[in-house]
Amino acid sequence: MRKEVIKTFSAAETRALGEKLAPLLKPGDVICLNGDLGAGKTAFSQGVARGLGVTDPVTSPTFTLINEYQGRLPLYHFDVYRLGGPEEMEDLGYEEYFYGRGVCLIEWAQLVEDVLPEDRLDINLTRGADLADTRVVELVPAGERYRQLVEELIESVRTGD
Repeated sequence: MRKEVIKTFSAAETRALGEKLAPLLKPGDVICLNGDLGAGKTAFSQGVARGLGVTDPVTSPTFTLINEYQGRLPLYHFDVYRLGGPEEMEDLGYEEYFYGRGVCLIEWAQLVEDVLPEDRLDINLTRGADLADTRVVELVPAGERYRQLVEELIESVRTGD
C-alpha cells in the first residue's frame, strides 16, 4: 500500500483524526510522529489519548522523554527530541514499551529510526502552504498490520464515523 494523505484545517481537526485512529489500535502498536515544531504532533497525540479514554491532560513530554497514560490501552507517549541519539533509547528500556501491552506514540521518531520496529506506522505532519492552521498528514504504513490500520482509518474518515 502506498502512503495516504489527509488534510486537516485546525488543531481540533488534527486531534479528531488522532481520536479516529484510537479505536483501531491494539497492544504493541507503534505510531511514529514526525514533523517540525508546531506541526501538530502533540495535537494528534492528544486525540489518540482521548480516543483511548485517557482523562489526564496530555502534553508533550519534552523534559521527561516519556509519559504514561491509562485508558482502554496503556499509552506510552515519547518525545525523543532531546535525546543524543538512538543509543539513549536503551536507557529508557524502549523494548519493554515497543513490545508491551500498550500503544507507543513517538514524537520526533526520525531521530531514533535505528531502534524502531520495522513494522510501524509513520505519520508525517507538515504545515500546509495555503492556510496557517492547515496540516498535511501523511500516513506511511510499514507491514501488513499497519497497511490494514491505514485502510480502516481512511474508511472511517471518508464515512465520517
